[in-house]
Amino acid sequence: MHKFNIDFMGNRRIMFGISIVLIVIAVGSLAFRGLKFGVEFKGGTVINVVKAKDVTIEQMRTALKQAGLTNAQVQESNVNNARGFIIRTEVTAAQEANADAAKVATITKLDSGDFQVTTIGPGWGKNVSDRAILALIVSMLAILLYVSLRFEYKMSVTAIIALVHDILITLGIYALVGWEITPNVVAALLAILGYSLYDTIVVFHRIKENSKGLVKQSYMSMANESINQVLVRSLNTTLTSLIPVVVLLLFGGSTLKDYALALTIGLASGAYSSIGVAAPIFALWKEREPKYAALAKKYANAS
Repeated sequence: MHKFNIDFMGNRRIMFGISIVLIVIAVGSLAFRGLKFGVEFKGGTVINVVKAKDVTIEQMRTALKQAGLTNAQVQESNVNNARGFIIRTEVTAAQEANADAAKVATITKLDSGDFQVTTIGPGWGKNVSDRAILALIVSMLAILLYVSLRFEYKMSVTAIIALVHDILITLGIYALVGWEITPNVVAALLAILGYSLYDTIVVFHRIKENSKGLVKQSYMSMANESINQVLVRSLNTTLTSLIPVVVLLLFGGSTLKDYALALTIGLASGAYSSIGVAAPIFALWKEREPKYAALAKKYANAS
């Protein structure tokens, strides 16, 4: 027997309200601040300084300005206990990027061999962007098809609504804090689809099983019981997934933080949306069917 008896369905308006507020903030952030794409998408140069010695980030920024790279972005990195920098510039010509790196090495008196230069042309960046968008669209369509075949189309539609909810919130937070969208973030978004769908499927599977032979209870009440029955499992799955990701976010280094942040937001949002978005919308939709509408009318106090 399940240990919880939380009235999720009775408090569905509160949960919808929370989601609406989060989505409004996310959409507002995307509309007014916009997403900041990394050089992998828009083209540019990434310079990894693997050994910074005693050069500070302020000194590196000064050196970049002296080299003519006034719009360069710098962040500190730490790989194998070696302090360094990741520098991003808008330069798309490889020869020019290498010359810039050599200038900076001279100004900072660092070994030019410790400057690893990667240049990405705008055409390649556009190709990466197109493929990332295609991957997300194909994933959504595959999920829609799978859930429709495995369960029913109403479950697939509400599952997609929950997934869009999670992706919007994740991207909105990235826009709000100004973190770059990199291939790591895209990989995290695809992983979020899987984690969020898993949470939703667990709830939907129990609802489907409990709906068989439903005669003395409203669909909404049965759905609420179903959520409570799988709540411990959902919490355990989410927590065991979140713990290593949060550790990665805190201690994984700058190159992994963009991936870990997206996954942290997505895991938390996915656990919430399966209970607070997908299940209530689906139950409300099902209660419009004549059979369940009659049960809802007869057992209205249970809804």
